[in-house]
Amino acid sequence: MYQVKPICGGDAKVDLPTCMYTLPNVHARPGNSCTHEHALQNGDILDPAVQALEARQDEIMRKLYELKAAVEGLAKTVTTPDADMDLTVSSSLSCQSSTAFQGAADLDKLLGKDLGALHDIVINANPEQPPLTLLVLHNLLCQRYRVLSAVHVHSSVSGVPPQLLSCLGPRHPDSYARRLFQLGFTLIWKDVPKVQMKFSIQNMCPIEGEANVARFLSKLLTPHPADPALATLVDSWVDTAFLQLAEGSAKERAAVLRALNSALGRGPWLAGREVSLADMACYCCVLHSGAASSAPANVQRWLKSCENLGYFGPAKVLLQ
Repeated sequence: MYQVKPICGGDAKVDLPTCMYTLPNVHARPGNSCTHEHALQNGDILDPAVQALEARQDEIMRKLYELKAAVEGLAKTVTTPDADMDLTVSSSLSCQSSTAFQGAADLDKLLGKDLGALHDIVINANPEQPPLTLLVLHNLLCQRYRVLSAVHVHSSVSGVPPQLLSCLGPRHPDSYARRLFQLGFTLIWKDVPKVQMKFSIQNMCPIEGEANVARFLSKLLTPHPADPALATLVDSWVDTAFLQLAEGSAKERAAVLRALNSALGRGPWLAGREVSLADMACYCCVLHSGAASSAPANVQRWLKSCENLGYFGPAKVLLQ
């Protein structure tokens, strides 16, 4: 606003009542300068004590905002039926800048914007059937985003092997500061018949099945193939991996290995020129079925190519 000159001097004498205690005249300044009046009109604060109080209030409000964000993020786990978790065993952070997939995914666009809270993904899995594909995808997510990872043990299971407790990596020293992370990845070892996943605890039903959860997580890494034929091929291999390699009979597994050998004879990967969810699912199911050592030549070469990429490592280590 425009400035107005004072209408009276700062040395004006005013008769004050004597029935109350007196206060110093805040308008009186040495030199009778107009700087203070102009500062008050412009909203500036000249008193150091008031400035210190304002700075302290700003710091308190900042800490309250961080606390609110942390509580809102934890509420997604606390309000789920899995609130009786017994043991927190690990938490990790990875913020590598390299990416394994082409194309960037916007978490707010994919998962919805949740102001002041971390995007939390909670997965229930049976320790007798570790979801190897999800561990590979977790490793890739850590290369793309700042992921706060944690492993918990539910009261319905006991005697979880140490390698399962540390499957998401070591605890990060900044794990308490949830505002530093983009995505929360919580794995709960629990007695469940199928892998279950919840993202929005309040608004969604759980996604069941390792194949369906893997499809969900892969969308956070790369968009679905624009080519309908390629997208159908990826889904077909994923279904084949989990329905026939992982759960099928010996005759079905042998047929799938022959199909894999034929497909890999035409190219280095199962769907297109890049690694896809089809390769991850089939790789993990081949390892889990124990057919890796007796696989045909093209499948053996493909298995080594997957292992050379690095992020397939957690799946193989878990089975050793």
